[in-house]
Amino acid sequence: MDTFGEVLWWTFMVFLFFAYLMVLWTIFSDLFSDGETSGLMKAVWVLLLIFFPLITALVYLIARGKGMQERKLAQMHHMQQMQEAYIKQVAGTNGGGSTGGKSASEQIAHAKELLDAGAITPQEYDALKAKALA
Repeated sequence: MDTFGEVLWWTFMVFLFFAYLMVLWTIFSDLFSDGETSGLMKAVWVLLLIFFPLITALVYLIARGKGMQERKLAQMHHMQQMQEAYIKQVAGTNGGGSTGGKSASEQIAHAKELLDAGAITPQEYDALKAKALA
């Protein structure tokens, strides 16, 4: 029969193991998404992570932590721009003044559908309507 202390210790060790796996996942995803690091350096980091996992993970986080943050922010910014472009494309407001070949009534009807679906706000609907009528 396990004692409470053994169960507590086992639970703590499982928590540390999963935390370590999350750190490794973050390091590997950052390492392979970094286009500026050469393939040779990536291979060196991977080998070091295999043979000296704890110290290599700590060194990686200390040495490349700021770059990890910058790459993640750049990736998030890029994804946000892509999402905004997609939303504008679907809504028919590509910003270039093009109506995509739709008549004003079709554009207003499409904007009304978006408003009814909750995809746009009433202010956005009014802006789309004004643009279609312009």
